[in-house]
Amino acid sequence: MGNLFGRKKQSRVTEQDRAILQLKQQRDKLRQYQKRITQQLERERALARQLLRDGRKERAKLLLKKKRYREQLLDRTENQISSLEAMVQSIEFTQIEMKVMEGLQVGNECLNKMHQVMSIEEVERILDETQEAIEYQRQIDELLAGNFTQEDEDAILEELNAITQEQMDLPEVPSEPLPDISPEAPAKARSRQAELVAAS
Repeated sequence: MGNLFGRKKQSRVTEQDRAILQLKQQRDKLRQYQKRITQQLERERALARQLLRDGRKERAKLLLKKKRYREQLLDRTENQISSLEAMVQSIEFTQIEMKVMEGLQVGNECLNKMHQVMSIEEVERILDETQEAIEYQRQIDELLAGNFTQEDEDAILEELNAITQEQMDLPEVPSEPLPDISPEAPAKARSRQAELVAAS
């Protein structure tokens, strides 16, 4: 069906990712080539032995020269594989470095914005105001704690006692003895209540 709204989906694959993929594909092809040459070398060595047994020394010598040439190709192939792997690692490490640099740049921009909001002069002003407020509070504490005379302290204690007495004004306790209530009295009261309820 395709894209309904004609927007092209942005690919997450970067040029570096494509380059790494191509390098790895090339490395894999070289490894396949290396494997094929190794198999050919083993066959040629076995064939050279057979030719020597058959008395065909010149043919065996020619085959061993060919084998030697292929061994040199194998060495060059190994060097090329190493170069490709080094290139892949360099690109991958450079990508990591780029991400670190991007992170550092974002962090630096954030710090700059924060520094613009809070300049050194602003910080000094806030610290001065805070120090003034602390000094003012200390003066208030000294006034409250240290300037009361003994007379003031006595007046404060008297007022505290008066407030406490107001809260504790309880009714007088009766001096007469309480009437004796026998256990039968509640039963009589209950029966009387039952009679009243039944009558109504």
